[in-house]
Amino acid sequence: MRGGRHLFPLMLLALLRGLCHGREPSPGAVTCGSVLKLVNTRHSVRLHSHEVKYGSGSGQQSVTGVEASDDANSYWRIRGKSDGSCQRGTPVKCGQAIRLTHVNTGKNLHTHHFPSPLSNNQEVSAFGDDGEGDDLDIWIVQCSGTYWERDDAVRFKHVGTEVFLSITGEQYGHPIRGQREVHGMPAANHHNYWKAMEGVFIKPSMDPAKHDEL
Repeated sequence: MRGGRHLFPLMLLALLRGLCHGREPSPGAVTCGSVLKLVNTRHSVRLHSHEVKYGSGSGQQSVTGVEASDDANSYWRIRGKSDGSCQRGTPVKCGQAIRLTHVNTGKNLHTHHFPSPLSNNQEVSAFGDDGEGDDLDIWIVQCSGTYWERDDAVRFKHVGTEVFLSITGEQYGHPIRGQREVHGMPAANHHNYWKAMEGVFIKPSMDPAKHDEL
């Protein structure tokens, strides 16, 4: 009995250490400053934008889904809600507010109260100049753990209008034939899960210069 009393505090300490370790970011955590592609897990298309404007609605730069994995117009940079709020290499937490900036055009993933052209859900566009737009560029990362991990299927909920970034499969014709409509939906469902894919991932490290190119 005397030995058991000594053993119990050691077991409790080990358990607490294990719990604390579980809250630490893993090497696979998605970090601020990383550049990546996002694939919709239901429809297997990557989030995409290009210098093609909507012919209706806002008339802003269109956002679509493409099947090709090697299209350079599918890269997005992870940024904070405001400059300085998401330091390069800092792991993104579940529930954190972020911006997704389209690398090739410098516009931010954006949504607002315009109907999307095909499904009549909420239009998603790319907006701003050189990474600066407005408050409708802010999205919350929804995931199940403490940090957004590369292997996780996550949702992006829009702060301003509370819709989820979604694809339901509608396809465009000319001039972007075969690309899928990206839109906002009010309900969380299997159409709005996304997973990090190809990219340049900044490692969660004390040295922000380190990165892992995949």
